[in-house]
Amino acid sequence: MAEKQHKLHAIMISVPFQGHINPYVNLAVKLASKGCTVTFAHIEYIHRKLAKAHNSDDLFSEARKSGLDIRYTTISDGLPLEYDRDLHAEAYWGHLFHKFPAIVDDFIGKTIESDPFSVPFLVADTIYAWSAAIAEKYKLVNVSFWAPTALVFSLLYHMDLLKEKGDIPCIDGNEKEINYIPGIKSINTKDLMSYLRVIDDRHEARESLPMAFKEVKKADFILQNTVHELEFETLSALNKYQPTYAIGPMNLATNTVPKSLQSESDCTHWLESKAPGSVLYVSFGSLVQASKHVIEEIAYGLLLSEVNFVCAVRAGIVGSDGNGLPHGFEDEMKDKGLIVPWCNQVAVLSNPAIGGFLTHCGWISAIESVWCGVPMICYPLSYDHPTTRKLMVDDLKIGINLCDGESVDRKEIAEKIKSFMNGTTSKSLKYETNKVKETLKNALEVDGSSERNFNQFFNDLKEKIHATN
Repeated sequence: MAEKQHKLHAIMISVPFQGHINPYVNLAVKLASKGCTVTFAHIEYIHRKLAKAHNSDDLFSEARKSGLDIRYTTISDGLPLEYDRDLHAEAYWGHLFHKFPAIVDDFIGKTIESDPFSVPFLVADTIYAWSAAIAEKYKLVNVSFWAPTALVFSLLYHMDLLKEKGDIPCIDGNEKEINYIPGIKSINTKDLMSYLRVIDDRHEARESLPMAFKEVKKADFILQNTVHELEFETLSALNKYQPTYAIGPMNLATNTVPKSLQSESDCTHWLESKAPGSVLYVSFGSLVQASKHVIEEIAYGLLLSEVNFVCAVRAGIVGSDGNGLPHGFEDEMKDKGLIVPWCNQVAVLSNPAIGGFLTHCGWISAIESVWCGVPMICYPLSYDHPTTRKLMVDDLKIGINLCDGESVDRKEIAEKIKSFMNGTTSKSLKYETNKVKETLKNALEVDGSSERNFNQFFNDLKEKIHATN
């Protein structure tokens, strides 16, 4: 009984965005594999989407069959289920910042009361600005988990310094090199996150992220979904401020728990009809929107390039106007292309027919592409994508830019795609991509850096909890 009384109990509430869900779910499984009880809550509307896509109401049932103590539940975000959160993404982000914390407070209080024979601690996504206050209220050890790159984290962590120097908010076109952020040798203002570069008071991230990064400085531990060897200077600098552990890539750890918010089309049969390395995979992620003009120019660029392609274009990518593809596009592409609303990205990228990935530069997508040894053509859309592009193209050399300037032109796109798929550029990119792939694989080995860091974190966590209880 004494042992049960001291069992650690992680309380986790997911962020309702696909790129944050994947690694966060895997973190829950990893904590449970260390012997923790985990209470994991999806927001109700996310649960409904997952259940519909995977025909299952109990998303952690397979994990529990393997002996893991994961208690799955749901939490309301305070909005009607029929509210279109994707179409009103900015307003929804604001709602999560202003209204959701009170609901979370009540949920966590009741969760703690329901299990008096365990020692609870909080594991929250960094973008949730409520975590420090709630952890303090309930006297919980506070673990912050960051899903994107350490580069993006560091820039947000040092926002006050950027403001003090007058470099944010900055106006597009006024380029300047920034070389005073600890652990970041240099970054141009054009590579800063979109919400730091554009003066737009309507951008909810401009209000919520400064608060979140003020609060993260109160966290007991910070977990980063990256690999030490890829961002060691940035991580080392951050570790001087707070205990920081690179434990990534977390989004590749397990397939036992359904994580995709949409039903996935099977592209295998079509891909098997294509020669090895001849297909370009195109996807712009699960959240951000693009203009109809951008989607059309890329579509026509694909046609002009004459390469084979699989294009995952979700409904709503251009707002309420469908998938944004030009009228008659699917007739024109004939057997050269396959259009699907969504697919299992790793399954597609790992197919031998895939020779490249045209991506929006989401960090989860980048990791999955590297894991499959697939180099990338980069077209960042918004949020942290321009900054992740810098890491991918300028630092790691695992991708090229789709467009050299601000404008999007179908002829330039076609030439870039042809050169990427057929030219000497692809060989050097493939070489660098495979080098980074080996780094990821080595980090996840039993004696790899990410596994060592996770074990160190868990030992430090236990010491901290025992010291405060």
